[in-house]
Amino acid sequence: MPDFEYVTLKDPETLTIAREDPRAFLAQRQGRVIYDEIQRAPHLLSYLQGIVDEVGDVGQFVLTGSHQLELRESVAQSLAGRTSLLHLLPLSIPELRGANLGFETFEEYLLHGFLPRVYDQQQRPRIAYASYYQTYVERDVRQLIQLKDATLFEKFIKLLAGRVGQLVNFSSLANDVGVDAKTIQNWLSILEASFVIFRLPPYHRNFGKRLIKSPKVYFTDTGLLCYLLGLEEPAQVSRDPLVGSLFENLIVLEVLKTRYNAARTPNLSFYRDARGNELDLLLDHGRKLSGVEVKSGATYHTSFKKALQWFEEHVAPLQHKCIAYNGERRSFSDGVEALGPGDVAEWALRSAT
Repeated sequence: MPDFEYVTLKDPETLTIAREDPRAFLAQRQGRVIYDEIQRAPHLLSYLQGIVDEVGDVGQFVLTGSHQLELRESVAQSLAGRTSLLHLLPLSIPELRGANLGFETFEEYLLHGFLPRVYDQQQRPRIAYASYYQTYVERDVRQLIQLKDATLFEKFIKLLAGRVGQLVNFSSLANDVGVDAKTIQNWLSILEASFVIFRLPPYHRNFGKRLIKSPKVYFTDTGLLCYLLGLEEPAQVSRDPLVGSLFENLIVLEVLKTRYNAARTPNLSFYRDARGNELDLLLDHGRKLSGVEVKSGATYHTSFKKALQWFEEHVAPLQHKCIAYNGERRSFSDGVEALGPGDVAEWALRSAT
């Protein structure tokens, strides 16, 4: 946005002026402005409301902030009906490739994660995500849940990382952490609202008694996930018992970013019934479904299609069908496309049209 002036409220002097004389602060800038970390000065939103109502220039202000709960609460109170909300997750694989920052293997993508600062400042992932965990997840999220015992929350989030891509069992997790199930649900809600995790719900159309009703949990940045699991090298990722779930997290995340970047609601789910029939990811486009089956292997096998075929035969037709695996791009006469991690985002965007 080169035609916008950029103002960050991280700067102490700027923040002081904004707090002491908000009218004068805003009057200094007559054009289009980006106000970063706006949640640090929520009182500005009331003054911006007056400017928006008076001038009526759509898109005059871009307000960004890293604390989702504080930001959304402030916007809801002062700018209801006057804003368009966009969720910007960490970078996607196509964005990294477009900047010549891509990798050859999915293991490297998993370890490096997708936080911009890792690439902008060429930080070592282990150090970057340790800092991210300590300054944001551990400090800020703990403040939101008002937890005094840091060891309990650390145990919880590491156990959650170890169950990535699995059905959430609140009672089991609560027993392992040493708290009650309601506390676990509250913590999960805070992590989800803070965009640390993403809860993938089960497919709910025509719900029957035989369908699984528990969600799955994925992390919105794989670098943090690998940090919590103690993974530091690509070879460790390849040998880890969770490699399939880690790869699945990467794929689900790429599709989620594509949905958000196109200003769409996620509308993502998975299918599983009590007999063990499963499809890893479903995209709902106006009651038309597209399906993704995820396999971490690098060699394609015809068995990869089974879940997609079963779903179409027994549940519902699929408009688009994708096998996300660690291999070369392939297309088949039955409409199935086999794609590597770097091509899934483009497929997800195309399947929504």
